[in-house]
Amino acid sequence: MDPLYQSISFSVSRLITHRYSTSFSIGVRSLSAALRDPIYSLYGFVRLADEIVDRFHDFDKAALLDDFEADFYKSLEQGISMNPVLNAFQQTVRTYGLDRSLIDAFLRSMRMDLSKQTYTEVEMRQYIYGSADVVGLMCLKIFVGGNQAQYDELSPYAMRLGTAFQKINFLRDLKQDTLELQRSYFPQLQEMPWGEACKKALENDVMNDFKEARMGILRLPESARLGVYVAYLYYLALTKKIVRTSAEDLMKKRISVCNLHKLSLLVRAYIQVKGKLLW
Repeated sequence: MDPLYQSISFSVSRLITHRYSTSFSIGVRSLSAALRDPIYSLYGFVRLADEIVDRFHDFDKAALLDDFEADFYKSLEQGISMNPVLNAFQQTVRTYGLDRSLIDAFLRSMRMDLSKQTYTEVEMRQYIYGSADVVGLMCLKIFVGGNQAQYDELSPYAMRLGTAFQKINFLRDLKQDTLELQRSYFPQLQEMPWGEACKKALENDVMNDFKEARMGILRLPESARLGVYVAYLYYLALTKKIVRTSAEDLMKKRISVCNLHKLSLLVRAYIQVKGKLLW
């Protein structure tokens, strides 16, 4: 492929990452240089799909998602796409041997958002697997350079971290999901009224996921450990801020971590990882 177009394709995904997510961008910059473009390309792909189902209300979302999927698989077959985001991602899929079943599971979860408004426990687990766990698995495959034995060993931890991140996203976006998009991901909300008791139960569930996921971060290759730990600390800080927010206020506003705090977490992560203070 033409090197200039290849470079431009990854640059577009990099721009999308920087514009949409300060926290994720900080994490990616903390990875070794060789890992950054592949992760940017993965983020660009999943972000565009997510935007279709969450933002493009004036368009036929199902048709847009169908076209997006078809164009991606066509690019994977042909080895090129004139959509720079798809072009970058198909190169990453080919280079690292990302499993097509993971991509299919992700797109299935995106389609669930087009039609479902409330989720059972089974449906929520299916949704989280496709929307978050498989993204963690694809990142892991990139981090280990395609090493299958290492991938198999660390997969449960990558999935657990993806689950924790997604559940915190649900809590952070509770107002938008409930009031604007009329979605309810947590089946607990159908069984008990939203309040402090319900919120506490959900928070405890997330903290268990975080505790288990941390064990996997310690075993990651050094090239990826700092970047993943930065993301871990950011979401942990977000979780603690949500814990300090009342159930009533959580339904009124979106909780976030300020950029200065994010930078302080980066410094903390660097000291802990480089100083081997995580063990």
